[in-house]
Amino acid sequence: MQNDPNREPNFMRLFVAHERELRAFARTLLPTWEAVEDVLQESSVVMWRKLDQLKDESGFLPWAKVIVRFEALRARRRVARDRLVLSEETIALLADEALEMPNDILQRERDALTRCLQKLSEEHRKLVLMPYVEAGGLLQVAKRTQRSANSLYKLLGRMREKLKLCVERELDLAGEGGTT
Repeated sequence: MQNDPNREPNFMRLFVAHERELRAFARTLLPTWEAVEDVLQESSVVMWRKLDQLKDESGFLPWAKVIVRFEALRARRRVARDRLVLSEETIALLADEALEMPNDILQRERDALTRCLQKLSEEHRKLVLMPYVEAGGLLQVAKRTQRSANSLYKLLGRMREKLKLCVERELDLAGEGGTT
């Protein structure tokens, strides 16, 4: 992509087209959505700076995942003193595993999860998604939903198990088999 007059629009097109996969990949490596956002932002800057290293557009996603991986490791080092942070070795193992999984498998699993989420009541769907889309931990969610933390923890556990079984059934029905 060196000396390409359409460099900026091409980069933006590729980044936007693969942002969902990059976000999902980053989430496998990082503990919070805030960290994912920070790492994606830093990664996009690095990608832009190193765009000349990209040989062709078909190699964008693997190339971008390598950059996201290194930025996730860099972010992990910044917060290494936090006892709840995964070790660098664990992040590297997760990254390797995620890189090896074909995108079509991830997409089928996402689609099955979407179908299963739609089968939940609206209240349960919101409850299951709340920790992922809103800031704050379980205690804040419990306060917002006027539940005890213990009852919320148990309910979320049951809902997640129900979703897991549903996704496995959906994948089996489609003849795709689960990866879990």
